[in-house]
Amino acid sequence: MRKYLGESMLIITAIIWGSGFVFSAVSLEYFTPYQLLAVRFTIGLIILSIVFNKRIRSIKKSTLKSGLVLGIFLYLAFLLQTVGLQYTTPSKNAFLTAVNVVIVPFIAFIAYRRKIDKFELIGAILAIIGIAFLSLKFTGEINVGDLLTLACAFAFAYQIFYTAKYVKNEDPILLTVVQMGVAAILGWIAVIIKGDYTFSFEIEGILSTLYLGIFSTTLAYCFQTIAQKYTSETKTAIILSTEAFWGLVFSVIILREIISSKMVIGAILILIAILISETKLTFLKRKEIDRKDMLRE
Repeated sequence: MRKYLGESMLIITAIIWGSGFVFSAVSLEYFTPYQLLAVRFTIGLIILSIVFNKRIRSIKKSTLKSGLVLGIFLYLAFLLQTVGLQYTTPSKNAFLTAVNVVIVPFIAFIAYRRKIDKFELIGAILAIIGIAFLSLKFTGEINVGDLLTLACAFAFAYQIFYTAKYVKNEDPILLTVVQMGVAAILGWIAVIIKGDYTFSFEIEGILSTLYLGIFSTTLAYCFQTIAQKYTSETKTAIILSTEAFWGLVFSVIILREIISSKMVIGAILILIAILISETKLTFLKRKEIDRKDMLRE
């Protein structure tokens, strides 16, 4: 039951992140990328600190250390993604970020010498191919933005990996609070270094940023951290990779983006990837057993 609860929370997280692409585009018309990161993580920290005020008082030293690691990887991933976007196309940026789905199982293999589940690996590869169809305009040029975004994928992969590791022994809520706090502090340091002191107070920009802070940051990362207590890191990465699919859905609904046959193929491949990693094709094995039983009769 907990397994299904965790996976449901990850699906909700992917849907929220998918919708976040639209709101990020709006927010970036009013704020610099560094301002946006600092503000969204600060909103997350404030909300979690108010809601879980009593819980925070009993925070352990080990939680602070674990949250510090997660917060550094989280902010680094967003920073590399944001800076990378300045030098590459949004489609390449989205695709290369999603490469973390195939990096995660190899990190687990190197760290734990854990055998890579062939169904999860096939699912991860299919998911990344599906995301390529969804977002990538197939051009062969590689630039510094692509390399920065690829580095961002590694940072997200390590964030997922270490979340799975730490959440086994830590309170997921407190882990998220510390993670948000570290990311917020790093965000404001970047704002100061960049000298981005002038903030916009246009209502559209504020509302979009509030959505990112409340839903895409606070709620989504709470759900991710709690869910990883009951779900493997590889399966987590595969389910979260569907944010590209949900991003497309919201772009079609809100931004009236036209659906192409390439996008449909990509969506189908991602859904097949989820099916393979979730079921491990046991339903096919059952059919084979039933067929053999019928032949014996």
